[in-house]
Amino acid sequence: MKVAFFSIRDYDKPFFEKANEGYGHTLRFFEQSLNPETAKLSQGCEAVCAFVQDDLSRKTLQALKKHKISTVALRCSGFNQVDLQAAKELQFTILTVPKYSPHAVAEHAVALMLSLNRKIPKAWSHTKEGNFSLSGLMGFDMFKKTAGIIGTGYIGSCLAEILHGFGCEILAYDPKPNPSLKRLITYTSLREIWKKSDIISLHCPLNEQTKHLISAKVLLEMKPGVMLINTSRGALLDTHAVIEALKQKQLGYLGIDVYEEEENLFSKDLSSEIIQDDTFSRLLTFPNVIVTSHQAYFTKEALQSISQQTLAGLSSLEKKEPCENVLWDGSSLSS
Repeated sequence: MKVAFFSIRDYDKPFFEKANEGYGHTLRFFEQSLNPETAKLSQGCEAVCAFVQDDLSRKTLQALKKHKISTVALRCSGFNQVDLQAAKELQFTILTVPKYSPHAVAEHAVALMLSLNRKIPKAWSHTKEGNFSLSGLMGFDMFKKTAGIIGTGYIGSCLAEILHGFGCEILAYDPKPNPSLKRLITYTSLREIWKKSDIISLHCPLNEQTKHLISAKVLLEMKPGVMLINTSRGALLDTHAVIEALKQKQLGYLGIDVYEEEENLFSKDLSSEIIQDDTFSRLLTFPNVIVTSHQAYFTKEALQSISQQTLAGLSSLEKKEPCENVLWDGSSLSS
């Protein structure tokens, strides 16, 4: 199968080229993001492979259809960037990678927690400058703290295992509780999690129900000084409300690996430019905020799994074999 890969970086290509040795697809790599204008780059291909910041709106899907593309392989687990109604109408087949390396993201969430709690970036900066004072570096024991996990799929489940090892009391919310986790966690309501948690970590998909899940109202329901971690999707947070909560010291710590408008920022080197997003720039001014640029998934094991699962899924489609990673099957969407 001829596949056009969008939003490809130098670190992606070797993993896909290595994995492709077992499949024999024809791979075309483009650094450009996928959108209605760049969709023409897929001409001559049978499928496209897209990432989290790519635009898979109706206009893009229509542009792809003009070039006889009817398969989109997402090399990520989330699919909020896809207009699913348009995909259904246009009879696209959509693949995802639902379980590439949940440990990678869960471990990154914990790294954010520890870095915020023990003020590791500040400590590192001080020692580099010869300042060995401990003033301003006090943290807290995570042992016996209450951690709230929103979403207990693959990643949330891994996080529960890790935090259980720290000795945290774990509360969780998920519309579909995982019975295997009941030895570690207590499932409860969102309101109870907001009220009781010292640390809250988000691991749920972005959809109409979860957009701005963390609102001004919800932030006021949380414990003063709560730590909030988001390694899922940026729009789970109302960023303006979060900034106000930081200013009022209602929110004590914020660790995010995602941002609502990240497509204009992340995966790019803007170190020599002036960032035009004033909201994002304001976030970076807080000493109790750590922002990483959608790197939670970024481990060797995760990239190996993503490339392997993506190409395996495309091969299954090509051979008309069952594929567990199919989100939408274009052959059945017209019914």
